Amino acid sequence: MKKTLLVIAGPTAVGKTALCVEMAKSFHTEIISADSRQFYQELSIGTAKPSRDEQGGVKHHFIDSHSIHDYFSPGDFEREALKVLTDLFQTHDIVILTGGSGLYLKALMEGLDDMPDVDLNLRENLMLALETDGLEKLFTQLQSLDPEYATKVDSQNPQRVVRALEVCLSTGKSYTSFRNQQKADRPFEMIKICLDRPREELYARIDLRMDMMLADGLVQEAKDFEAFQDRYALKTLGYKEVYGFFRGEYDEAEMVRLLKRNSRHYAKKQLTWFRHQDDFEFVHPDKAFNYIQGKLK
Repeated sequence: MKKTLLVIAGPTAVGKTALCVEMAKSFHTEIISADSRQFYQELSIGTAKPSRDEQGGVKHHFIDSHSIHDYFSPGDFEREALKVLTDLFQTHDIVILTGGSGLYLKALMEGLDDMPDVDLNLRENLMLALETDGLEKLFTQLQSLDPEYATKVDSQNPQRVVRALEVCLSTGKSYTSFRNQQKADRPFEMIKICLDRPREELYARIDLRMDMMLADGLVQEAKDFEAFQDRYALKTLGYKEVYGFFRGEYDEAEMVRLLKRNSRHYAKKQLTWFRHQDDFEFVHPDKAFNYIQGKLK
């Protein structure tokens, strides 16, 4: 049998974990997680990290693999995940890759552009500047160094802004000049699906998940790491809304409304990204297992 990577993508709260655990048990395999926030050991509630029970005894790689103090880029993930995948394919014909972080999924599936090595001191200085001066100032700098990429990058994504800046500053060339969009050849087959549900169904699941996060202690988790709120891991959905509440920018009811609204907006953004990829099949979670089995025959 050809070595096959099953890519199970999809928006937040769509039901990826339960399906992937079911499939991993059926195929006697393991799971590589490409959720860029579940890497962090310190954070569990706000990242919707699956509990040990939810993981069902299945080995999940890249959950709790790094600290919030680490810089772990899509390129870092590509290199480390390829090593894990190579090892897994020694004993498994099928491995599962799952997550909702499009760039991390893309890194393992297709590879990233070959970027120059960057001095670690420069990276540390930029991360310090991010914490002290804020993202807006770094983005303004990127606009002057690479105006073309500045029109394309998510200006609210600190990791992408910092990555582009460090390339510009270390090489004297634009980040755009290193981007060629060439897909890497991978020595395995891929079956790619994106889980999807009717909008009302998905949004109801998102609202329920947020209620459960709050009941499980999301506010206290954010409080525990308040001193590190300028770290990338904590400047994200689920934490930034709580920190706004802590700063007195709005009351608790408004915090809850923003948590749910922003989660729905994030899910919509995720689905838009996956629809712009040309090789994902959109499948309801209830039909996904049968769809995958049919593709493997």
